[in-house]
Amino acid sequence: MRRGVLVVAVAGLLVLAGCSSGIDSIDGNDGPTSDVSGELEIHHIDAGQADSTLVVTPAGETILIDTGDYRDDGQEIIDYLEARDIDRIDHLVATHGHADHIGGHPEVIEYLEEEGEGVGAAYDSGVPHTTATYDNYLDAIEEYDVRLFEVAAGDSLPLEDDDLEATVLNPPADPEGDSVDANGVVLSLSFGEFSYLTTGDIETSTERRLVEERGETLAADAYQAGHHGSSTSSSGSFLEAVDPETAIISSALDSQYGHPHDEVLQAFADRGIETYWTGVHGDIVVTSDGTDTSVETERDAPTDPAALLERKRDAQSSLDRPQTGEPRAAGDGVQPSIDGDRPPIDDAGARTAG
Repeated sequence: MRRGVLVVAVAGLLVLAGCSSGIDSIDGNDGPTSDVSGELEIHHIDAGQADSTLVVTPAGETILIDTGDYRDDGQEIIDYLEARDIDRIDHLVATHGHADHIGGHPEVIEYLEEEGEGVGAAYDSGVPHTTATYDNYLDAIEEYDVRLFEVAAGDSLPLEDDDLEATVLNPPADPEGDSVDANGVVLSLSFGEFSYLTTGDIETSTERRLVEERGETLAADAYQAGHHGSSTSSSGSFLEAVDPETAIISSALDSQYGHPHDEVLQAFADRGIETYWTGVHGDIVVTSDGTDTSVETERDAPTDPAALLERKRDAQSSLDRPQTGEPRAAGDGVQPSIDGDRPPIDDAGARTAG
């Protein structure tokens, strides 16, 4: 129980009532053929230096994973939902409590509950964060009586479509201390021969544990790069296990943290991974019928990681970087990492009584 919010811890299967300019193809993997129907859509919303992913299942269910940065008040995500006539989110997932991932949760919940058909259920790791943004998220859950489930490895979202599986791979049943990153929700989607993996902001140590525990079962056709393409994630052993054909990076073109980092783009280039970056391509939609997969982008741009690396250097060469080891003027309680690549979260003026 967190504050006045009803939180349910579950194990195993969760049971509840219940315009484009570029298109590229991805071949299905070599797994066994499955007889599935309909199409799975995975929308990577261009949320600047933040994260938000909308999944629309073949049965028309919706999964919203993260909601962008708190400075936007969820408006960019709400606009995206409105433009697609989506007035209900069946499953609202918070990968972790940082405000560039749950920043729009309060407003998105309010919008759906006040003007739409509501939120079916919310899910997070159960590891709290000490910021106004996190408090406001829980306030909205409580105000609108949204069921909140704590998930751990082995849980599955209760989807209506039996052809689609959404499996939680992280956090472990016994949390890794109080780190919101290490205990972030890692979600794997499986639909016919197609598989997708999104990892929030987990870093190398968590990736290493997942490789040790799951090995080649981490394999995915499409992979959303961890931590906005930071070199703290997408380690060599993890990429070897995931072995994606396509990678999607969610970060701003003018990222003050240099995301995606050169090392990550180079690693993708070395492995021949087709790469999409919201900062360059805008909104990115991956669609699969369980065998064939296509990628549709808001803006036409190269998908060669080497070409994106040059594009990044041109765009970011004159930007000022946060100084290594110097504290932020923000108040998220997150200390800068060695390379200073964590996004600043919650300025002092954003703090309110919890």
